[in-house]
Amino acid sequence: MVALLRRLGCWALGLVREAGGMMLFLLEGLALAFVPPFRFRRLLQEMYLIGVRSVLIILLTAAFTGMILALQGFYTLKQYGSEGALGSAVALSLIREMGPVLTALMVSARAGSAVTAEIGIMRITEQLDALDTMAVSPMQYVVMPKLLAGLITVPLLTAIFDVMGIIGGYIVGVILLGLSSGIYFSEMVRSVVPLDINGGIVKSLVFGLTIILVACYKGYYTEHGAEGVSRATNQTVVLSAVLILAWDYLLTSFFM
Repeated sequence: MVALLRRLGCWALGLVREAGGMMLFLLEGLALAFVPPFRFRRLLQEMYLIGVRSVLIILLTAAFTGMILALQGFYTLKQYGSEGALGSAVALSLIREMGPVLTALMVSARAGSAVTAEIGIMRITEQLDALDTMAVSPMQYVVMPKLLAGLITVPLLTAIFDVMGIIGGYIVGVILLGLSSGIYFSEMVRSVVPLDINGGIVKSLVFGLTIILVACYKGYYTEHGAEGVSRATNQTVVLSAVLILAWDYLLTSFFM
């Protein structure tokens, strides 16, 4: 029993230490955004790598998600004679929950892992140390643009996901199943309120910052060569997914 309690205590202390280290890492990275030199070119490069190169997977995921929601929702609502509410159900499901969450999970899997691997390789090949030797802050040159890019691109990708998901729902609900397009969009406009949209925006901002923070932190403190990079990349994907779902619960409770 004593050994078990000791292990639990060590695990809890390690968790608190890791959380504190991430918070300090985040504050330092964001603070450097206001310190010259301002690296706009690096920011644009990171926005391209994190955002633009994720658009295709976001479009595909969103389209099939909207189609599945419409297919399932239509036959469920039909049992109660409420097929007209399909547009409302699809839009609210996407804007409130599935859009921000699935976008974040896709970005974590595609961009988060790549960010960790990139910084991890820079660490084990001593490129970060070389930047420091040349009086260039690795935090400002490497980490800060990635954090800002995550804050900017993930909400935009979420908006793309929502729109494409609604289009996918339209294809199934209106074109394939014969629902009136007027009813589909009118119910959507009636039911979606600014609080739903604002909640989705806040979630996407928090998710985007969380993904890139975890990715940069794990990559920046990578150790033990190639094996360390592999372990850090795996930890990034798993931890990001868990934190996204935890944040989703907390933020949903707040906006209810």
